[in-house]
Amino acid sequence: MYYDEENGTLNFFLGMLLGAAVGAGIALLVAPQSGKRTRRQLMKAVSSARESAGERFGELTDEVRSAVEAGRKRIRV
Repeated sequence: MYYDEENGTLNFFLGMLLGAAVGAGIALLVAPQSGKRTRRQLMKAVSSARESAGERFGELTDEVRSAVEAGRKRIRV
């Protein structure tokens, strides 16, 4: 049961992150400013999202390793 709860929480936060990224992208595209400025802001947003995704991937990797190690310990006992 614990795994199911964690998976649901993870999906919720990933959905929120994706929704925020899509909303920010749309807001930048429809903003009343020059195209050059909008593209610059969009590139900054994409760079920030990429960095956040990389950090989250690292966190998920650590969580998976911990879960695997916990499973191995249970099997050994």
